[in-house]
Order: sequence, then C-alpha cells, then structure tokens
Amino acid sequence: MEKQEKLFLEFIKNEKKLSNNTLQSYRRDIMQYTDYIEKNNLNYLKMDNEDIKDYLKHLQEVGKKSSTISRNLASIRSFYQFLLRSRKAKVDPTEGIQSPKIEKKAPSVLTAQEVELLLEQPKDVDLKGIRDKAMLEFAYATGMRVTEIISLNIEDVNLEEGLVVCKNANKQRSIPLGGMSIKALKEYIKEARPILIKSEDEKSLFVNINGKRLTRQGFWKIVKYYKEQAHITKDITPHVLRHSFATHLLQNGAELKAIQTMLGHSDISSTQVYMQFQDESLKNIYRKAHPRA
Repeated sequence: MEKQEKLFLEFIKNEKKLSNNTLQSYRRDIMQYTDYIEKNNLNYLKMDNEDIKDYLKHLQEVGKKSSTISRNLASIRSFYQFLLRSRKAKVDPTEGIQSPKIEKKAPSVLTAQEVELLLEQPKDVDLKGIRDKAMLEFAYATGMRVTEIISLNIEDVNLEEGLVVCKNANKQRSIPLGGMSIKALKEYIKEARPILIKSEDEKSLFVNINGKRLTRQGFWKIVKYYKEQAHITKDITPHVLRHSFATHLLQNGAELKAIQTMLGHSDISSTQVYMQFQDESLKNIYRKAHPRA
C-alpha cells in the first residue's frame, strides 16, 4: 500500500494544484488510514462498505470531530478513486457512505472594544513591536487567513492605492486596507523590515527576528502573547481576528456578497454563518432606538 499511497500523494500534488495545507491534510488522513489497516491486519484492496464504516466509527471513538471525520472520508474516497483510475482497485468501498453531519458552530468573535484593546498592545518602540503592530492591524483590516498573510511578499501590498493582492492556489483577490493598517504597515516597511531582513533578496512581507518568512506558529504565538498582555479571557487565534473582521463589517452595514469576496469564500453559505451576529446587532439598535422597546 505504501507505494500506492506515495503515487496518490504525488498525483494530487502535481495534478490537483492544491495548497500546501490541503496536501498536508491528505497526507495525514491517508497515513492514519494506513496505520489503522496495518494494525488490524486488513487489506486495503479488500475493504468494503462495512470496513470503512468501522473505521469512521473508530475515528469517532478516539474523539475526532465530525468535520475531521468528514475530511478523512473525502481523502479516502479520493484515494480509492485514484486506485480505480489506475486500475489497482476494482471497487470504491466508500461509495454510498454519507459524511457525518457537521454542525456549523458560531465562530468565536471579539467585540470592537476587545479588538481595540488587543491592537493597542504592541508598542512601536522596537523592531518587534513595530512589526507586531503592523501585523495585527493588517490581520484585522483584511480578514485574511494566517497562511495567506505569511505567504505575502512585499510586492503584494500597494500602500498608495491601499490594497493587498491575496494569492491562494489558482485564485487571487484584492482586499482594501484601512487607514490604521496602512499607517502601521508604512512604519514597519520603512523602519523595521529593512533592519530585520538579512538579505535584500528576501521577498516576504512579514519576517521573524532572524529575517526569514514568519511561520504559522510564529504568528499564533504573537497573537497569544498580546491577548495575555491585554488580559482578554476569550481564546484568541489569528482566525478569531478573521471572524471579527467579517462580523464587524456586517454589523456596520457591509453587504454579505462584498464580505464573501473579501474573505475569499467560494460559497456564500460559508459567509452566511455571520448573519446571526448581525441579528444581535439589529436587536441592540432596536432596543436603543425604538420608543416602545
């Protein structure tokens, strides 16, 4: 199976043009599936519907979330489709198996006051503070995903026009930058970045103290550090800033379609999850404004 597994991963890497994160997810899912098959002395070419259901049940028993199980099933299904096309398998044992229903949870969101408190924390008195301020302001101003932010190069930002071009797999989108974000970015690009980078050839927009491209883990640690400095009890991740960006835009009258474009959602149903927060905002406006409320 190991050989087929490698061939499959090479195939999706070369043919599907997937993002690195998606590729890593496929790799983890297939390796996990392989381990299960080996431990239970099963043959991957003789698996049937019941065997796959047992595996999904096993994932549930070890505490995997519905969304993770659903993704695992999708990865295994893709693997067997590949085996069918390459004539290594005669049947797809995942055929007809439904993904577990995924509850769309309300995303964790900061209030406008909490965002302000968080963004006030980095002090532009040293190189790290200048960079951190620019980065947090940028994350909240654009609503971009962590991977998208750390993948940015210096030429992707146009400070004169107040735009950032976000490239994700084969797609790209332009997102406007707010005044506060532009101000913090200008200071970072002029005062801190030239000193932090060790080589003029470095293209990354946000770099670590060693002058190299900032990592996902590095970004997470920075957000966690300033959350603690601000004494905010909510769990804050870079993704919470993305949720807050979308929610605050919606609450202040932005159209759902425009938010969908800025977030880079291919399906508007992903953006509609923020509507519940708008409802709460409207209730508050009603309570304050209606004479009989």
